[in-house]
Amino acid sequence: MVTDPVSDFLSRIRNAIMAKHRVVEIPASNLKKGITKILFDKGYILNYKFIDDNKQGMIKIALKYDAQSRVSAIKALKRVSTPGLRSYAGYRDMPRVLNGLGIAIVSTSKGVMTDKEARAAKVGGEVLCYVY
Repeated sequence: MVTDPVSDFLSRIRNAIMAKHRVVEIPASNLKKGITKILFDKGYILNYKFIDDNKQGMIKIALKYDAQSRVSAIKALKRVSTPGLRSYAGYRDMPRVLNGLGIAIVSTSKGVMTDKEARAAKVGGEVLCYVY
């Protein structure tokens, strides 16, 4: 049993990138699906597919690498809010990652979104992770 599913999600992606895998499979949940959609929309992953078996389901993620140097599009994935220490931010003090070059993924009352989208919608929430 995994006590922190978001941290497990990020660790699986991080480990697959270090091992230079093309595809990684992760057990699905609605929160993980939202994070995956954001990573795809912002260009950090190549593609994704939700596989629905009659149980939990799986998320199949195709990782994105540079053609010549085989460097991943994702430089770092950092977990911010943990089960032991939750981190919340209002829309006015939403964190900026690398002065706007990276993204912070935030879980809000209107769904999972980036820090820029949360500021525009004037909604705060739990800061899940930083991606750059």
